Parts: sequence; C-alpha cells; structure tokens
Amino acid sequence: MTKHLTRRDFLKISGLGLGALAFGPDFPRPGEKDNGVIARVTVDEIDLYSLPRDDSQIVGKRYRDQIIHIYFETESQFGPAYNPLWYRVWGGYLHSRFLQIVKINHHPVLSSVPEAGQLCEVTVPYTTAFQYTPWEGWQPWKGERLYYQTTHWATSVDEGPDGEPWYEVTSELDSYLKYFVPASHLRPIADDELAPISANVPDHEKRIEISIREQTFTAYEYDQEVYKAKISSGIPSRRQSADDLPSATPPGRHRIFSKMPNKHMGSVTGNPDAEGAFSLPGVPWTCFFLNPGGYALHGTYWHNNFGIQMSHGCVNMKNEDAKWLFRWSTPVFKVPIESRTDWERRGNGTLVEIT
Repeated sequence: MTKHLTRRDFLKISGLGLGALAFGPDFPRPGEKDNGVIARVTVDEIDLYSLPRDDSQIVGKRYRDQIIHIYFETESQFGPAYNPLWYRVWGGYLHSRFLQIVKINHHPVLSSVPEAGQLCEVTVPYTTAFQYTPWEGWQPWKGERLYYQTTHWATSVDEGPDGEPWYEVTSELDSYLKYFVPASHLRPIADDELAPISANVPDHEKRIEISIREQTFTAYEYDQEVYKAKISSGIPSRRQSADDLPSATPPGRHRIFSKMPNKHMGSVTGNPDAEGAFSLPGVPWTCFFLNPGGYALHGTYWHNNFGIQMSHGCVNMKNEDAKWLFRWSTPVFKVPIESRTDWERRGNGTLVEIT
C-alpha cells in the first residue's frame, strides 16, 4: 500500500502513540508503592471512594478507558457480598466491577498471514482500528477500540499509516468489513492453545450446568465436577434485546451448536449509542447453545462483576474460564483451519442445563 501520513500527523489523529496509553497524573502517594498492576475503566465513569465501601465518601471519579495503577486489592467486609473485591488506587478505593485488569505486551510481527486467517489476541489495554478509503484516507473505524484479550482474525500484513506493519483484520460477520491495527498490539494464537481438553471423554459423558440462582457454571465428566466458576447471566426485563430475544438467560436443556473463537456482538452497522444498543467487537471464546437464538457462553471484557446478573441474555464468563470451556466442549474447533469457513464450527455438541 502507499497510504502515508507523517508520523506526527498520524499520532495526532490516531491516539495510538505512547501518550494514548500514558497513565496520567495517578502517581503513588508517599509510602504507597506501585506493584505493577494496571486496570482499564470499562464504563463511562466510576466513583472513587474514600474507603472500600459504597456508603463512604465519594472523593472523585475515573472515566472510560482511563488506565489506573492498582497498589493492592482487598476484600471488604462491607461487600457487596457477591463481589467484595476493591482496589486501592491513587486517592482512594475503586470497586472492581467495572475495572479490567490489563497488561501492555508487544509482539514480533508475522512476515505473512495464512490465506485462511490467523487468530490473534489484543495484548495492550486498547488499540484503535483504522480503515482506509481513497477519498477519506485513514480514519478511525467508527471510533471503535479493540480491547485487551479480545480476539480477531488477521488476514494480511500491510504497511499502516505510520509506515509500520499493521494487520488487516476481517470481520467474521462480513468479509467486506476490514480494518487495520498495529501488528505489535496483537498476539498470534498458536494452534496448540486451541487443542481439545479431555478429548478422550465421550461427549455424552460431559455436561455443563448453569445455576441462575447461584450464578455459577459447573462442568462435569462422568458426573464428576471438573471445573467451576462464577458467571453473569441475563438481567430479566420486559424489554427485548436488540435481536428481539428475551433478556433473561433461557432455562432448560440445550446443546452447544456453534463455536467461534471470536464474535462481534451487538451493533455492527447501526448506531451503538441508541437506547439499549451495544457494540462489542472481538468477543472471545463463544459457544452458542440455543438454536435458533442468539444466546452464548463467552468471555467478557466490559465488566468484572461475576456472581450477579449483568448480560442481555448470554452467559458472561471470565476470559480464562470461557477459553477453557471452548476447548473442553464440543463440537471440537479443529485446527489448523483450512479456509475462512472454518472460523465457525457447528454440530450437536455438549449438553447445557440451565436452572
């Protein structure tokens, strides 16, 4: 490609320079030591409290995508009971519900990408995706940022607007929807990371139990518990979701019928700011379990509040839990992939019982 801007012009419009990831004025007070843990604010704003409890004085706010230094964590006796985890930060305490623990890791760039695509994971707090058109040049892709631990299909390596290597990312929804991100911000996921877990256990001897009351998921092999974790199921509401589906997670016996290691959920071409709408590109490790329907078990990067209902109907899971389930359940996502049709794996898979 010959789509150049000067590096200064590029950094002005992109917000991708080191300044965009700078941590601002949040430095430790005397006697407090930064332990190297950082977090990203995932909602428009959150309250900063003087003490680790909701009834203490509000002494400030933190805002969407602000990067926060965490000095230490504490489980408060004042709760909330389902999630008593608070973080000590500059100036006070933040509850963990809308903070995503993140890291900043850069990676060597692949010299080429397979025709079928390379699954990648974002390894910086966020990266801004860009698109190019001859009449507008380089522009942010609808203002979308791709967030830490989201997954995406890289389909080529090109020269970006700063003259550095960028990966072209192709949407799993529409092969014509392409955008670009700095290649060093994405980690190629090796095939062995997707290898099946407990592949020797017959599928009829595996099952998943989702408890709405306890907000947990439990995996069983031969009726023996092998994995258990907190989840966040759907918030019951009279209002339907954007797909005209009830917002409560549906009870009953289901089977996983579709697995995709990444999925753009919510609005893609519409207005994500409309009432009740949302746009979540790169949702990782999705296992759809109601056919037809839009309900899935999947990883979550927009909250850290497991143990209480939070979703539009899906089963939100921590990313590491969702990745384990993706590998353990069936149908098996086979690697290496041979074509882009392999980005989704369908079949009559593992039983999901929701009560």
